[in-house]
Amino acid sequence: MKDLFIIAEAGVNHNNNINLALKLVDAAKKAGANAVKFQVFKTENYIKKNAPLASYQRINTKFKNQFEMIKNLELSENNLNKIIRHCKKKKIQFLASPFDFWGIDFLKKKNVPIIKIPSGEINNYPYLKKIGKLKRKIILSSGMSSMGEIKKAIDILQKNGTSKNKITLLQCHSDYPTKLKNINLRVLGTFMKKFKIKVGLSDHSQSMLIPSIAVALGASLIEKHITTDNNMFGPDHKASLNPENFTIMVNNIRDTVTALGSNKKFLSKYEKKNIKIARKSVVALKKIKKGDIFTSKNLTTKRPALGIPASNWNSILGKKAKKNFSIDEYIK
Repeated sequence: MKDLFIIAEAGVNHNNNINLALKLVDAAKKAGANAVKFQVFKTENYIKKNAPLASYQRINTKFKNQFEMIKNLELSENNLNKIIRHCKKKKIQFLASPFDFWGIDFLKKKNVPIIKIPSGEINNYPYLKKIGKLKRKIILSSGMSSMGEIKKAIDILQKNGTSKNKITLLQCHSDYPTKLKNINLRVLGTFMKKFKIKVGLSDHSQSMLIPSIAVALGASLIEKHITTDNNMFGPDHKASLNPENFTIMVNNIRDTVTALGSNKKFLSKYEKKNIKIARKSVVALKKIKKGDIFTSKNLTTKRPALGIPASNWNSILGKKAKKNFSIDEYIK
């Protein structure tokens, strides 16, 4: 769990405003995220001009169709370069999801070490083939997909040069915001067992707790949308956390990692100093005379553990007292 990785998904919450994009970088850094992630694409390369909006997009935006919405959120190469420079300045890792071949080539040119494959591309085989050949670390989101589609995507990435130990598979539910009943965190265990792969969560819920539960179930990567204002127009602002809540989420996750600790049982130095206080010794329950037989009727156990340990109880029963004992006196 020392390698737990938290991504602040800026996505398109910059609303194509470079100043807002840089503020999202700052917010992600201040919140304690390891990376901040954007989207790279040329709209014409991956969306038809009459592509309809999803229902949540119709509610949260004012655009007529998907092409118009995405075109208005398309970051120029110049602005992307400004964001990358700002990330370096703030010492937070820049990541991005490419949605077309241009985006893949851009990330390759910029030597971005991790490529995030969004859920909608999991069955885009030529796209997967091109990314697999980069042989870089890959984050694969599984929203809207079946186990068979996930397996096929992993196979393509592997066949084209990316080893499985470089792939992290994310549980994801592609609805914005996601209802708790649809998050399905238990599938993380299924992923680990079936694919023998690192797993994580791309969480589109409004919860600050869910990512911590995912970590407790084995997730090594958490991705969550961040926004400066949940009330702004845009497709993802409602399914994002504001900077204050994102910080709370990050702190919860880090605390969870600390509390999970080791899979071995151990005594801390803090526990050791409390052993004598919390454990018990064998003492006289009533007055015992020399020669009396020790029984459960004249013995008991009480704190502190400064005499014969309570664990020696059975070895004392049936023996003769070699001296007189008063009530509560340690048996020696």
